[in-house]
Amino acid sequence: MRALRLSDEIIDGVVGRARTNGTSLQAELLVSNHCREVDFFRAAAAIAGVQFVPDIRPNSLVLRELDGLAILRSAKGPRLVRALGDEGVGLVVVAPDAASFQRILARKANDPAALERLRIAPPSALRDAIIQRCEHLICDRSKSLLLDALPYCSSRTVMTGIQGFVAGGLLAATVAALVLAPNWAMFGLHLFFTLFFCACIFLRVAAASQIDAARRVVALGRIDPATLPRYTVLVALHREAEIVPELLRALSALMWPRSKLEIMLVCEADDNETLEALAAHDLRPWVEIVHVPPGRPRTKPKALAHALQLATGDFVALYDAEDKPHPLQLMEAYHRFRTTDDGLACVQAPLEISNGDRSLIARLFAFEYSALFRGILPFLSDNGLILPLGGTSNHFRRNALEKMGGWDPYNVTEDADLGLRMCRFGYRTETICYPTYEAAPENWKDWRNQRTRWLKGWIQTWLVHMRNPGRLAGELGWRSFVISQILFAGMVISALVHPVLLATIAWLGITLIVNGSGSVLMPAIVGIDMANILMGYGAYILLGRTTLPRSKRRGLWIVIMCTPAYWLMQSFAAWRAIWQLWRDPHLCSIM
Repeated sequence: MRALRLSDEIIDGVVGRARTNGTSLQAELLVSNHCREVDFFRAAAAIAGVQFVPDIRPNSLVLRELDGLAILRSAKGPRLVRALGDEGVGLVVVAPDAASFQRILARKANDPAALERLRIAPPSALRDAIIQRCEHLICDRSKSLLLDALPYCSSRTVMTGIQGFVAGGLLAATVAALVLAPNWAMFGLHLFFTLFFCACIFLRVAAASQIDAARRVVALGRIDPATLPRYTVLVALHREAEIVPELLRALSALMWPRSKLEIMLVCEADDNETLEALAAHDLRPWVEIVHVPPGRPRTKPKALAHALQLATGDFVALYDAEDKPHPLQLMEAYHRFRTTDDGLACVQAPLEISNGDRSLIARLFAFEYSALFRGILPFLSDNGLILPLGGTSNHFRRNALEKMGGWDPYNVTEDADLGLRMCRFGYRTETICYPTYEAAPENWKDWRNQRTRWLKGWIQTWLVHMRNPGRLAGELGWRSFVISQILFAGMVISALVHPVLLATIAWLGITLIVNGSGSVLMPAIVGIDMANILMGYGAYILLGRTTLPRSKRRGLWIVIMCTPAYWLMQSFAAWRAIWQLWRDPHLCSIM
């Protein structure tokens, strides 16, 4: 510190933070913005009389790739590797901490010749070299880890041969029934559709009836910074250069000791626009850019699976690029983890739409999100049921996340899949209260692409986990199994058949008016369909209105009037998802 000519005031501040956070002087100094990492280790090399190397050639490292991964995952960071010099001379490259620096000084005093093959380098230079050296293994594991460990949970193959045979048989039987006994076949089909509509209606009404209007953030109490673990925050970016400044501001507001925080900005290596936008900013030492080499599947979960292998935190949080998490969200998530048992694997923060007044689509989206994150998910959490995660603001115990195989790189809605998989493994997911503010799609194209991807992934997830329904029911328990069918099959089928029900009402209604009732089944079908539609709209509006704060209920009549059109939009996205699932099951239109 003296060699770096730091003032007594700076040194005292670093000493105080190290004592408060239970960390080292070196760790606090390197995140204090008073000293660059390269300057610190150059000064250390000068004091030790050891050659300083600012960069390391990846192909000069002498280590196995698995050992390299273990080094990258260490919370202490890379400290020592062996390498070959320019003439094939064996070298030891170190990024010394205080203890190893003292050993180097002792060796210098007793045996200076032993330091001739020693080199000092910054930890980031060592880390970058190891990442490049192990890139092939990291990429391979990001695609195959879940597939190899838990093939029955992987979406690499979406539909098995048996599932295809059953689907084909049901389709053929339905067509035959419609030809041989059309009235009775239509009646049976509409009763089948009613089952799913009623299940979704029941879930929404049950959630609305259990909403706690007084739900508040629990008091966090006093948390000793020295007891806080290391926290990794993952943010996936894809062609989002324009929001980089806002993202960095939002992340800088998170309350957590910087010496125990690791923020990883995960980008595709060929996303030059986003990478250039990040390079234009002077990123703080706890922020790292992770370059994901191009290659299929090009999905958000594959990028996250890649980054997870480089993470060093005990807990992992996931955000989207446009997110603005509440500054205390990490603290609340950790408080929930530390006050319960290890069976709690994940907590989900609520998402609140920040631009609901920007367009009609954004307003409808905000209403829907309120129902989901303030209604359905807390209801499922409070009742100990399976909880499909939102795509962001998830906080995980890292060891539980890895035991479940991490994110499925082939599933385009990794969040829903992971929520179901956690329940299968006996873990719980709960909700917390501090929100994340997120921007909703403001135009038809963005909304269509996002909703298509969601519904496509939910179909993927249902097909994958229903390969063995008996096993799934046994692992989930009957209550969560029923809820999984409502959430994954019921919501999708409801969206698919909604226009069919409307068309049937119109067609049979006109037929009854013009020709009268030729069969008792026709009025019954019209009555069933009308009940489904009206009760479906009613339950949807009831839940959304109940979860909306009073300050945001102004103009609610607009949402009510537009609900039928919004449901038709969802139906279009659902049929588009079916088409995409058949044409390119792993296509992810947005990362």
